[in-house]
Amino acid sequence: MKEIRETARERMKGYCRVCPVCDGRACVGEVPGMGGLGTAASFKNNIEALRKVRINMRLLHDVTTPDTATSLLGLDMDMPLLAAPIGGVEFNMGGKITEEQYVDAVLGGCVDKGLIGCGGDGVPPFIHESVNAAVTELGGKGIPFIKPWEGDEMWEKLEKARNSGCSVLGMDVDAAGLVTLRKMGRPVSPKTPDELRQIVSRVHEWGLKFILKGIMTPDEAVLSHEIGVDAIVVSNHGGRVLDHAPGTAEVLPSIADAVQGKLSIIVDGGVRDGVDVFKMVALGADAVMIGRPFSIAALGGLRDGVGAYIDQIKGQLVQAMVLTGCGSVGAIGRNCLYDTGE
Repeated sequence: MKEIRETARERMKGYCRVCPVCDGRACVGEVPGMGGLGTAASFKNNIEALRKVRINMRLLHDVTTPDTATSLLGLDMDMPLLAAPIGGVEFNMGGKITEEQYVDAVLGGCVDKGLIGCGGDGVPPFIHESVNAAVTELGGKGIPFIKPWEGDEMWEKLEKARNSGCSVLGMDVDAAGLVTLRKMGRPVSPKTPDELRQIVSRVHEWGLKFILKGIMTPDEAVLSHEIGVDAIVVSNHGGRVLDHAPGTAEVLPSIADAVQGKLSIIVDGGVRDGVDVFKMVALGADAVMIGRPFSIAALGGLRDGVGAYIDQIKGQLVQAMVLTGCGSVGAIGRNCLYDTGE
């Protein structure tokens, strides 16, 4: 991983510093790029919220080889982890590899390790076209995410994503405020409950599941369930759309309490290692998305780089499960977390 990160640092020069600790401090306001919007408070809040979560160590048990496998929306996965939908290699990451190489690295690298990767959307068209082509090549093993476009573009892109052979589609409604898209003159906007019902209904008619990314409050989580969404992603879009939002680990427990069991809960934001994955599952997530570190692994080592990063994450998750006495993902709960009294 050290060699992969050094290569990524060279390839992403001017767009990402590949800092030893990816916490948003060195890339404040760098959007486009890999930074956080404005003061980067939301990016930093994601990191800080996870940092505050502490784990109870338990060693009087017989757990030595925990089972990290899980399933989500009909997808079997080697652990509760997905690569987040990120695109735009040229204007966000420096363009030293092609969009096609990047997508193959992330989605293919995930499949190599028994996981599922998500593909991004944006401008120009080859961003989503690369994702759809890769998902088709991988036999439908990938989740295309479509941005909340206005007008016919949204429906056209949903139809194209469907034709990739995927079993799950997503929409990152939290992209409604992306500066990059606004600068490109391509309108995206929030969606009303009625608009989302139409989208979910169409996706279900196709026999697919639907994920809605960008839920940060219990009331909108409940509303998502009422609309018919199959899964939500608790996400502030990596701190790239609204300054001063809370960290996702702060809001996750209340959202989980409101809807857990009614729909699947995925979370992203500041997750960097396998211990962070453990924390998010303990706080109430069914699965976790990781964004920037997957991009760094892809830029630094392509498909093999992504595989190496996934191996690192799994090793850390297994260690956390052994040292807390959790023999399976289902055993990871809030009893694993230390109550600081805050």
